[in-house]
Amino acid sequence: QVQLVESGGGLVQVGGSLRLSCAASGRTFSLFAMGWFRQAPGKEREFVAAISWSGGSTYYADSVKGRFTISRDNAKNTVYLQMNSLKPEDTAVYYCAAGTIYYYSDYAKDRKYDYWGQGTQVTVSS
Repeated sequence: QVQLVESGGGLVQVGGSLRLSCAASGRTFSLFAMGWFRQAPGKEREFVAAISWSGGSTYYADSVKGRFTISRDNAKNTVYLQMNSLKPEDTAVYYCAAGTIYYYSDYAKDRKYDYWGQGTQVTVSS
């Protein structure tokens, strides 16, 4: 089992920044690929970003490329999502997830992740 706890969400104005953190406990964190997903009211959950177990590869949804950066610190069992130039459409509950992923095409698929956090709300106001 892996327990994931997100933090860092909040209310921010358009163009502002937030850094989300996801702290993991339980099984060896460094064995897992990590992903960030988000879900806005009335919408399906969507992929945001992912990072390989080593941190050597990262993947982003087109909607956040150039604005968001995912990173991880395996010594601290933590994955981060730095969000810059925030837009109202970034408003959502953000979830981190852990999974054993082997193929590039699977990083964006939520069903490939086995463990999920409880989510943290991000609200971007205009």
